[in-house]
Amino acid sequence: MSLIEFRQTAFRIGSKSILENFTLAIEPGETVVLLGRSGSGKTTALRLINGMHLPTGGQVLVEGRATTDWDLVRLRRSIGYVIQESGLFPHFTVERNVGLGPRLEGWPDARIAERVGAVLDSVSLPRDDFRARLPKQLSGGQRQRVGVARALAADPKILLFDEPFGALDPVTRLELQREFLRLRAEAGRTSVFVTHDVREAMKLGTRIALLQAGQLVFIGTPAEFQACRIPEARAFLEVFEDGE
Repeated sequence: MSLIEFRQTAFRIGSKSILENFTLAIEPGETVVLLGRSGSGKTTALRLINGMHLPTGGQVLVEGRATTDWDLVRLRRSIGYVIQESGLFPHFTVERNVGLGPRLEGWPDARIAERVGAVLDSVSLPRDDFRARLPKQLSGGQRQRVGVARALAADPKILLFDEPFGALDPVTRLELQREFLRLRAEAGRTSVFVTHDVREAMKLGTRIALLQAGQLVFIGTPAEFQACRIPEARAFLEVFEDGE
């Protein structure tokens, strides 16, 4: 059974179609990158997975159950979500930010403390150095690492990434892309990653889903994407090839 499945999914706001006839199955352990220009529908597709949006047509299934049948609080707590600029609570310490999900799940304090330390270590933020800091005491790259640690803290099966590295300088962005690949190799979680950066998509995705005007126009491996002759894909690949 696919872990995430879009079945002829549509999302409209009034008469405006944001996503239309979107069909895609995502298997356990995959990293599917949703690639597209601004306004292509990729972030809408991501938000349909955790019920931040509900489909206006078709279905989105998570673990075999339509999102409209889930308790949405339960659904969102079961999925890790990483956004640009990390979205940390500014007056919470790193430890409190990272431990928020497990605390909402009712984990005992000792288990939370150990889990927070473990995930901070896993994203290259040694627990003894970072757990007591406030977000304002961190660099942009460190805040983003804390955001990833927070998404991992409750041990979700699914991780969603909404252009998480887009606001970072190129060196920090490269470091975090490498961290992402290392964590994926170690943990094997299913990830859906939104970007408009074709180089990032080629590096991070096990498959690339290309969206154009709210429709899926290509799905395949990075190698298959590089060989694709669809005009929208070629436009992205010209950028990729020019950058090599």
